[in-house]
Amino acid sequence: MNGNSPPQNHTLLAVLAHPDDESFGMGGTLALYAQRGAAVHLACATRGEVGEVAPHFLEYFTSIGDLRESELRCAAGILGLSGVHFLGYRDSGMPGSPENQHANALAAAPLDEVAAKVTGLMRKIRPQVVVTFDPIGGYRHPDHIAIHQATVKAFYAAGDPAAYPTEEPPFQPQKLYFHTFPRGWLKWALRLMPLVGKDPRHFGQNGDIDLFALAQDDFPVHARIDFSPVKELKEKASACHASQGGMTQQAGLLRYALRLTASRENFMRAYPEPTPGLRERDLFEGINVRIL
Repeated sequence: MNGNSPPQNHTLLAVLAHPDDESFGMGGTLALYAQRGAAVHLACATRGEVGEVAPHFLEYFTSIGDLRESELRCAAGILGLSGVHFLGYRDSGMPGSPENQHANALAAAPLDEVAAKVTGLMRKIRPQVVVTFDPIGGYRHPDHIAIHQATVKAFYAAGDPAAYPTEEPPFQPQKLYFHTFPRGWLKWALRLMPLVGKDPRHFGQNGDIDLFALAQDDFPVHARIDFSPVKELKEKASACHASQGGMTQQAGLLRYALRLTASRENFMRAYPEPTPGLRERDLFEGINVRIL
């Protein structure tokens, strides 16, 4: 698929952890492929039950999970997703929090159990391309890391009839990508943030992300997706997640700088093994649509 050519029979599955991951992270890429005609599905492992929200957001909802699921469905409609599939786990909270030990917490679930659910979904949806978090889950959230590990295991199991048997026949996706971001940009942001009154060691809606620590990890970028034609859709989808900051988390100079640099999303290719110097502009490059 190059340019605006129609992606006949193209299907992409994003496997993520919480409502808002799909918009704040790879939302531009998901919207771009959906607009081009691909079937874009989202597997969301939890309903974000542990996320902190201001009381007024709960006025019409019985729980944080209900609120955040509603926000996700709003975003999915704007992004043009073909399906949203919840895996039924509970948000585990940040590392070291009591929620990590909840009986249904994603981070506490057996890896094979989660991988079996993702495998079943892959066989049902039959995507050629699968995308998930990088090995540290973007910012070391235990749920992000757990779903990364389960997705990798499921990717290689989906085509094996002996692995996690399901009613659906085996199906092997052709490409696996991890969403990541260049650390050069992050190091630039670390210098900028104090100038606008932001503490890079306490970033995010809940102040629980240490950007200094994240800058120490680096992953190669093999694919860079220019989603500028649908940039507005990503912004509108992000705004659906008002309880998590929407598009208002960053202000002033920092927000302006982020908008200037935020028309591309970056991916590390995990499978097939990338060749040295690989630079793709299309996640479906080389896909054989006859393998269904």
